[in-house]
Amino acid sequence: MALIYYITQVQLDFGAIALLPQECEKAGIRRPLVVTDQGVRAAGVLDKALAALVGMQHAVFDQTPSNPTEAGVRAAVEIYTREACDGLIAVGGGSSIDLAKGVAIAATHPGPLKTYATIEGGSPKITDKVAPLIAVPTTAGTGSEVARGAIVIVDDGRKLGFHSWSLVPKTAICDPELTLGLPPLLTAATGMDAIAHCLETFMAPALNPPADGIALDGLERGWAHIERATTDGSDRDARLAMMCASMQGAMAFQKGLGCVHSLSHSLGGVDPRLHHGTLNAVFLPAVIRFNAPAESMQRERRLQRIAHAMGLAGCGANGNEVAEAIKQKNERLGLPGGLTAMGVKAEMFERIIDGAMADHCHKTGPRLATRDDYREMLEASM
Repeated sequence: MALIYYITQVQLDFGAIALLPQECEKAGIRRPLVVTDQGVRAAGVLDKALAALVGMQHAVFDQTPSNPTEAGVRAAVEIYTREACDGLIAVGGGSSIDLAKGVAIAATHPGPLKTYATIEGGSPKITDKVAPLIAVPTTAGTGSEVARGAIVIVDDGRKLGFHSWSLVPKTAICDPELTLGLPPLLTAATGMDAIAHCLETFMAPALNPPADGIALDGLERGWAHIERATTDGSDRDARLAMMCASMQGAMAFQKGLGCVHSLSHSLGGVDPRLHHGTLNAVFLPAVIRFNAPAESMQRERRLQRIAHAMGLAGCGANGNEVAEAIKQKNERLGLPGGLTAMGVKAEMFERIIDGAMADHCHKTGPRLATRDDYREMLEASM
């Protein structure tokens, strides 16, 4: 049976950050902890959010690491508890939003965070007691502002997913103006993250027609505008299109993802310095080639529909044209040409494969990968 759920309230427009006080009031948040990172603070984006909170008591945690960790969650929970906060505002990219979701769990539920990880059977243990969260994305990539999940590196080094409808932010404030100053390389990496979400969720075989439609529209917007947004960070139309693509990818991936994310989640745990969106961009070509023969891909003409959304003429059904177009797009965006350029070595493969096989995305793609399949995808992505 298909479960279809769309999803939360979204305020989408330039200047939407000004709505933050009224959204706090609707969510019953009177003393929020603002979760962010040093980059968002240094760019002056945090100041815009705090300016909207003038007159409201709040605390700030600005030490979110590039990949959120359980240690970071604990540090933020300490401030949340000490300052008697009653809700959260995440201002930043996926790392800040996901860390805030970890705080929402840990501040209101007992035990270590891994207790609530999806692969540990923890999803049903996450209750509606979680702290209310408002998400303000400052990148156009992860889409965590409209998603039920979070990815956190727990104390034992695993990069785990946490999923519950209770974790969906009460409101997503999507203000493209907050992304205007994003550096080109980060624009490209987060933008390819959004495109990967749209592509991989559309390839997933689960029945969810609204997700398919949203994913294809998001792919078309993202593919057409990512180079403009990267080349000219002040292009407001391109920034709006990328924020839409990011939001749409996450609205759609309730349907499931696949090997791209199994690999990038695992490798991100092996080497937390690596950027998730960049990894997704690098893995996409090999995974598309792996998925192409799947019965659902062929029966439902998924490769042809993807090619149409990407504006590729005469694309066949073997996936090579789509995969090559993505490789060329990565090159034009200035992203790494492969894992070798990112410092990944073959001796890391077995650890990466171990994590991929255990990842919550492993079983939701159109083909179930074996260890040998994952090894071949890693080799093809080097």
